[in-house]
Amino acid sequence: MLLEVKMAGKSKGLEKSLEQLNDILSNLEKEDISLEESFVLYQEGMKLLKQCNESIDKVEKQLMILEEDGE
Repeated sequence: MLLEVKMAGKSKGLEKSLEQLNDILSNLEKEDISLEESFVLYQEGMKLLKQCNESIDKVEKQLMILEEDGE
């Protein structure tokens, strides 16, 4: 039960990060964005992408542990 709550919280955080990445992409696609703004958005996007990858890796590891325990 506790693991389910933790994973649900991570899922919400991951979903929020993915939404933020989508917003960043939308802003980067605008024609009136300056080079400086593009660079800042790119940096923010890369940080979010790294966080998303780390979250996904943690969930995958937890799932592998659960599968091993179930066998």
